[in-house]
Amino acid sequence: MKPRVKLAETTTPDGGLLALYVHDGTFSMNLNGQELMHSKAVASERMMGSLGLERHRPGESLRILIGGLGLGFTLQAVLESTGKGSVVDVVELLPEVILWNRKHLEDLNGRLLADTRVKVLADDVNHFIRSASDSSYDVILLDIDNGPIAMVNKMNSHLYSNSGCKAIRSALASGGRAILWSAGPDPAFANRLQQAGLKVRAVPARTHESAKRAAYTLYVAERN
Repeated sequence: MKPRVKLAETTTPDGGLLALYVHDGTFSMNLNGQELMHSKAVASERMMGSLGLERHRPGESLRILIGGLGLGFTLQAVLESTGKGSVVDVVELLPEVILWNRKHLEDLNGRLLADTRVKVLADDVNHFIRSASDSSYDVILLDIDNGPIAMVNKMNSHLYSNSGCKAIRSALASGGRAILWSAGPDPAFANRLQQAGLKVRAVPARTHESAKRAAYTLYVAERN
């Protein structure tokens, strides 16, 4: 059996240890020994991209924000469907994760960071969204931390607060759609999105395409 090899590690703002591993051609990121993501379990990440773009024509030029780079599978799904004139801002809190994608994950999805449609920013997406101009994006895709319950950075919870939900609505264009990843159903969070003036529905999401049961929840939030 091939051993699992640690390729890189970094410390999160909360002092946790985030590490990138490779094992027999597959990649994973772990926080303090707990797996956060794996390159063989990406159905929910890709589903975010398809849900975000499903109301738009194939090849349409859009303004898209992706919060959280991870292993790049949401970005992959977006670039497969959006037009050459689209602008895709990818905001990742940890510069090291961006570096890992370019250095260790180039053959996975890292090469997509060089796409002319993509602009990669090392920033806090919570602050980024709050400072965005009104109606900046047609699509916002947020796969931050563990969803409304933060693990990597406690400050991430502010994005899912009442004021954070209002900022998401403000950053969406009229008719725009936000997709927000959650580790499970969170009715209180859905209520906060609704109170911010967004039309909300919960969509179950699987870990693997072949999985029999949903493991996660994707919240679809639309601005009228």
